[in-house]
Amino acid sequence: MTRRTVTEPVKLAEMTTVEAAAAVARSPLVILPAGAYEQHGPGMPLATDTLRAEAVAERVAAELGGRAVIGPSLPVGVSPHHLGFAGTVTLTTGTLAAVVRDYVGSLHRHGWRKFLVITGHGGNNATLTTVAQDLLADRPDVEFAWTPVTVLASEVVAEMGVSEVHGHSGEAETAQMLHLAPQLVHRERLVAGTTAHDQLDPLSKVARRGGHPTLTLPYDRLSPNGVLGDPRTATPEDGAAIVAAVVTRITAFAKEWLDS
Repeated sequence: MTRRTVTEPVKLAEMTTVEAAAAVARSPLVILPAGAYEQHGPGMPLATDTLRAEAVAERVAAELGGRAVIGPSLPVGVSPHHLGFAGTVTLTTGTLAAVVRDYVGSLHRHGWRKFLVITGHGGNNATLTTVAQDLLADRPDVEFAWTPVTVLASEVVAEMGVSEVHGHSGEAETAQMLHLAPQLVHRERLVAGTTAHDQLDPLSKVARRGGHPTLTLPYDRLSPNGVLGDPRTATPEDGAAIVAAVVTRITAFAKEWLDS
């Protein structure tokens, strides 16, 4: 019979209740991967964001050497901006917030106090910020952090030579999937989407100008095929570099947090 080593990622879902009780003291940090169930263009699966978050969570947990457990995933996120494309499923912001709070509340009952949500979907960010604020008032003994994925590797992405307009299902996301789950990427279906500002209508240009103020538009207005950028230029090597940079940043934060 093989045994887990302390360097292996530990998922609560694979533990017995006896193992989970012991893990509270040994592994004080719970990592919750969050993603989405939404279109990712004609070439990538609906679960792209969840798969990336789960993969990063596993690698971070491994780097933490037994000091963290991986809790249940949040596989459906806030994605109303993608409902123009078949297969997309969305939660309201209130539903996602309630689910996160219920996850935290359940695990808090068993003794965990530190929670880190790793989200592969930017549409979850505002809700997670709200949850963090609410928990300060509702559960002051809880320490709740969250992080996106790709933006932590902005230097790597910049070196890829991405399109003027890029992002959803574009070069960076596709590269990550080619590295993490190449069997789910339909390379023959990878096509460019909106790649330049002059391809956007006037209102979409305002929405994609960056910075603040911000304006949210449905993605079927930003791109006919739901893609921002040119995924055909992505490589598994770029994906590996992005994932490595992200894991390094999150791990460093988690170690400092756990030692504080």
